[in-house]
Amino acid sequence: MHHLTFGLQAFWLQQATPAQGPLGAVVNFLPMIAIVAIFYFLVFMPMQKQKKQQAQMLSSLAAGNEVVTSGGIVGTIVSLTEESIILRVRPDNVKLQVARSAVANLVTPETAKAEDRK
Repeated sequence: MHHLTFGLQAFWLQQATPAQGPLGAVVNFLPMIAIVAIFYFLVFMPMQKQKKQQAQMLSSLAAGNEVVTSGGIVGTIVSLTEESIILRVRPDNVKLQVARSAVANLVTPETAKAEDRK
């Protein structure tokens, strides 16, 4: 009985495996290609878009803009160079020099109103 079961399993496995050829190899890789494509569209494209927006925001900084740094410091830009900015921080009007890349986002009037409501 045991030999018969083993023989039937071997026969079934031979029948279940399709003939491998050039088309069979491509079909076997299609799921992997689909996963890579989905991963690219869900992860890498949004990251590239966000990086481009951040670079555009950093290049458009000007004196008088109110910004928030990645450390949470809110201040107004007094002056800026290619690599750093000088922020005036309230309430004592302390001036801080921070790296330009440390700016997380601009504080717009709409953002300030939303923060005041919280």
